[in-house]
Parts: sequence; C-alpha cells; structure tokens
Amino acid sequence: MARFNGLFVYAVLSQRVEIELNIDDTSVSLEVDELFALAIRMLGLDQPIDVFEESVGQHPQLGALIDKQSGLRVPVARTIFEALSWAITGQQISLAAAISIRRKLIQLVGLQHSGGLYCYPDAIHVTALSIGDLRQAGFSQSKAQTLLTVSKMVASGELVLDYTQKEPPLAQIRQQLLAIRGIGDWTVNYALLRGYGWMNGSLHGDAAVRRGLQVLLNRVEAIDENQTRQWLENFAPWRALVAAHLWELISSGV
Repeated sequence: MARFNGLFVYAVLSQRVEIELNIDDTSVSLEVDELFALAIRMLGLDQPIDVFEESVGQHPQLGALIDKQSGLRVPVARTIFEALSWAITGQQISLAAAISIRRKLIQLVGLQHSGGLYCYPDAIHVTALSIGDLRQAGFSQSKAQTLLTVSKMVASGELVLDYTQKEPPLAQIRQQLLAIRGIGDWTVNYALLRGYGWMNGSLHGDAAVRRGLQVLLNRVEAIDENQTRQWLENFAPWRALVAAHLWELISSGV
C-alpha cells in the first residue's frame, strides 16, 4: 500500500482546482490522467447534477430546496473499502461518535506518512487486527466482526471493490454485501454512494434524512422509515442525492 499524505484539493472562486499528492512509496507512479480522474471522482464532478436539478426543479417542496443548494455534489472516498468500512463504523451511532472511532482505527493501524499524517488503512492491514483491537478502538462486538469479515473478503479477492471499472457490477456487490451478517440496506446504499457515487440508493433508514424530510415538509410529527422510503421512491434514480440535500438542509439550516 502506498502511503499518501492526502489528496489536497483547493477550490477557489475562479472554480480552478489545484491538487498536490505526496507518496512515500517511490515504486508507485500515477499518470496525470489517472490523478485527474481520481480528483474528478472524489469531488463528484462526474455526477450529472444538472440533469437531476432540472428533473426535480418544479417539485413544490424539493424544487425550492434544490434552488437554494444548487450545485451540491456528494464527495466520494478514495477507495470503495474506505467507504464501506466507514458505513459499517457509522451504523446507528452519531456522526461525532463515528468520527472518533474512525480516528482511533487509523491510529491503531499506524500507517504514518513521512509528512506526519496518518493514512486510512486498507483491507489487508485491517485483517491483521483482532476483535479485541477493534473493541478497544470503540467498535461494538458485532461491528468488529462485520468489519473483519468484510476486510478478509476484500483481501482474499472474494469481494472485489474496484472503482476503476467503467460499469461496476453494483447488483452483484449489493447481493454479496447483504449476505454478510451485520450489513443491511442502509450500510450498502451508503457505502455505494460514498464509494461509487451511486445516486439511487434509498437512505430512508437514516435518521438525519428523516429529520430533513420532516423539516422540508413542515411536519410537526416525526416521519418514519416507511413514509420516507415511499417519498424518496418518487425521485428514483436520484434517491441518494435527494438524501444528501436533506442532510445539507439539517446541517446548514437552509
């Protein structure tokens, strides 16, 4: 694994993006085109949001929100494994708790770049950990087992998570992931959103999405998962992107 000190992206008013990538492993080489494609993918610049915004622009509630949040894209993780392990980490806990556990996992593996930053571990490094190690980092027993199972499947090649494929077999990946104990619809759909930029996963099980929908529809009573699922169904194949706008509504108070 090459040790990256991070992909540094600077967006300025002129909409110019500058990228600096420092790699410790001199045997790793990235062509300019590869680096450019990586930046495009991570920034979500290949997401057809103009098509989405035009398709929902006339919706009585969502249209006004999209107009205020026009241009919103979903950032994508550098690897699919990172997105999937982050989804497992974040199951049914607060964002702050998930970030804390993520930080402890990174420190536990200890892949440090020469610049001082710690790198996110890949599947092979996670397989070297024990249930006890992960428990000390803050994972529950079940999450620790799920993360180790997934890591071993990826490391062995049983589960292929390749973002370079032009048309990744998302249906097959979904089926494989859902067969793993501890992984459900939310985890799969969130991982595919953050890993592949897949925009049609229904995130009706996400508490923040439900709160955002309650605010958007100006409802006094809470909205349950089934109601949220039915409402999001109207926006296929953009359900996950709609969820991202509901996240933004909650976080920014638009």
